[in-house]
Amino acid sequence: MSNLPCPSTECNSSDAYSIDPRGWGHCFSCGVNIPPDNVTEAPRVTTKKQAKAPPIPDEYVGIRGISQRTMETMGYATGSYQGDKARYVLVPYGDGTGHAATKIRLPGKDFRFIGDTKDAGLVFQNKFASGGLKVVVTEGEYDALAIAEAYGNKYPVVSVPNGGAGAVKSCTNAYKWLDTFKEIVIWFDNDEPGKAAAEDVSRLFNIGKVKIATATDGHKDANDMLKAGKVKDILNAIWNAASYTPARFVSFSSLKAEVLADPIVGLPWIFSEMNEYTFGRRAGECYYFGAGTGIGKTCFFTQQAAADIKAGEKVAMFSFEQQPAETARRLSGKEAGKLFHIPKDEGHWTNEELEDSFDRLDEAGAYIYKHDGQAEWGTVQQDITLMAHQGYRHFYIDNITSFTANAHDEKKMLEGMCADIANLAKKLDIFMYVISHLSTPKGTPHEEGGRVFISHFKGSRAIGFWPNFLWGIERDTQADDAEVKLRAKLRCLKDRYTGRGTGRVTTMRFDPDTGLQHQDSTWVWPKAEQKSFDDYGNGDF
Repeated sequence: MSNLPCPSTECNSSDAYSIDPRGWGHCFSCGVNIPPDNVTEAPRVTTKKQAKAPPIPDEYVGIRGISQRTMETMGYATGSYQGDKARYVLVPYGDGTGHAATKIRLPGKDFRFIGDTKDAGLVFQNKFASGGLKVVVTEGEYDALAIAEAYGNKYPVVSVPNGGAGAVKSCTNAYKWLDTFKEIVIWFDNDEPGKAAAEDVSRLFNIGKVKIATATDGHKDANDMLKAGKVKDILNAIWNAASYTPARFVSFSSLKAEVLADPIVGLPWIFSEMNEYTFGRRAGECYYFGAGTGIGKTCFFTQQAAADIKAGEKVAMFSFEQQPAETARRLSGKEAGKLFHIPKDEGHWTNEELEDSFDRLDEAGAYIYKHDGQAEWGTVQQDITLMAHQGYRHFYIDNITSFTANAHDEKKMLEGMCADIANLAKKLDIFMYVISHLSTPKGTPHEEGGRVFISHFKGSRAIGFWPNFLWGIERDTQADDAEVKLRAKLRCLKDRYTGRGTGRVTTMRFDPDTGLQHQDSTWVWPKAEQKSFDDYGNGDF
């Protein structure tokens, strides 16, 4: 007979007592053995559906650094199962009363269960009363036994019955019991699945209640440490366990080294005035540029990209308004300071110069996206992720509005893309550069030098919110003065880093002989004609 109340006055178990065919009685909760002459049959408890009877225990055998005493105290027995000698332990219900199943361990890590683990709680849970200062939860029963051995069998330690994969379910079943302890220490295997399972279980409880312990000195788990004689280290790992903090939060202590480190000046821009207020470029940021048609935004873009390539940076170009071959030719021109896209008799360049520059870019690993006349953001997003994992850090997109040509809701799509770009930059720790078209303003057109406002950007709410820096480029392409036509204003519309750059204007001059733009700090702009507010548009976004 099995599943009987224990006759011992020192045991409260209602169903852990069994009588074998020989007449011997044994309690799987307190471990008492009663000879046949003293056995008193007790009525069977039927308040729960009980598991089938476990094997009859032959003995309690120490193994893997765990003593016989600990095996017997914790109820981890050795017995016969289907003709094989096996080790087994009772698995209680989640409330700690009765046993839902019996876990059997055959040679070769062949695990079996007698009974139903659906409502099962934690192995060894029935050995300890609820409440107290601390309980340790392990991924396997040998780890729990190892900690019990190190503890001298004095403090609560339990194990999930099904390893890390079933840890959340078992701990959920035993939630009320676990939550009675002031502190819960999760000690799972020191590998990726174990760490992930520990975090999943930790999220079940209030912040501050759970601590995470891990094996030290290269060991995988507590039992490995016990076998290596690291008893003191086992105890230290428990008492020094770190408080669990959800991944979406960070503690001040974890940030201290980073906070106290000196701010780092980022990679330089091609113009020194931009570096003065931006303090360079930092991975994880995104930079947006907007201008009217033919103002020079692509010219600036390719010159900055060429400078990055020459500096040894990995660059990927996404140019949707021209074919890859033209992008390569213009990029080579910026690298060499030659107008390779203009016929040779006007640009004064040779095929050898073009080939040399092209080969240098090729050797540097410059990448040009082949778009086949279509811009699909989902595909581009995947390609950026792939290239980032291959070491590419700088991604130039010319332009973002190419993706919305056939969009049903242009505004909504731009908002989603801007959020994606910002998230890609942070997640992949890369630099993102984006060109945007502008809407037609009231008053002076952008192509005639009209001032750029954030409200002029298509999808201006998203573009005004997501970038770390935002610039507008202004140039009067119709000016009577040839020198005015060669110059453009690079106006900083947003500086999220310090705010000091907002409103700063850098004058740049296009050199018609080299095709390069240069900072022109000495240029004094002709006095502008007085214009009304409507000429400049609304600065809100």
